[in-house]
Amino acid sequence: MLRMFYVIFISMPFVVYYIQRAHYISRHKEKYSEEYCYRIARRCIRIMMRNGRIRTEAFGTELLPKEGGYVMYSNHQGKYDTLGIMSVHKKPCTIVMDAYRSHLPIVDPFIDLVGGARLDKTDMKKQMKTVLKIADEVKNGRRYIVFPEGGYDHNRNSLQEFMPGSFKCATKSRVPIVPVAIIDSYKVFGINSLRKVRTQVHFLAPIPFEEYRDMTTPEIAELVKGRIGKVISDRTMAGKNG
Repeated sequence: MLRMFYVIFISMPFVVYYIQRAHYISRHKEKYSEEYCYRIARRCIRIMMRNGRIRTEAFGTELLPKEGGYVMYSNHQGKYDTLGIMSVHKKPCTIVMDAYRSHLPIVDPFIDLVGGARLDKTDMKKQMKTVLKIADEVKNGRRYIVFPEGGYDHNRNSLQEFMPGSFKCATKSRVPIVPVAIIDSYKVFGINSLRKVRTQVHFLAPIPFEEYRDMTTPEIAELVKGRIGKVISDRTMAGKNG
């Protein structure tokens, strides 16, 4: 948490400016394209990374689908995860987030800026409505980040159970699933240090609808978890040996 408070403190003029800018854009969405809003969001992320001495390396960007929408399913390690993925994902993408957490200071205007989806975990009807909305948007070309583990407390570079229900966004939209493996992301805001930190984002080969169409959501969850887990295991082991 030390790094988070430090970044907010030394970036305060930018934080105030971009919060106001995000609120203005949100009130006048019709004036701004998704591409423009995403550029603003990534500019904020770059400032935060520079001031926080954070470096994120991307692998497999060439595997991302060139056209159409898709859903990225990533392991979850901490508050930096979404920012790390967006920092290396050049085309506009957005996030599915717990409704309660999405209304926290700074987070709220950011979610509005990127047009994110807020998932109300206390109401099943609202959840399904949100899933159908996401599926419709993805069909029309949007790209979403979903964290099927839900929480991230003490996850670090280990995986927790992937929730099958989170894969309905993909099954209902019939778009490619892009597994994403993030490594060492927890170090950014989870360790009380201001030393330089490096994280990794691995975009894995997309799983087309034709490959998972006959699978149940629990089976899809295990498939995606297995592919992500293998990359994390291979990379962390290579790091130890190196």
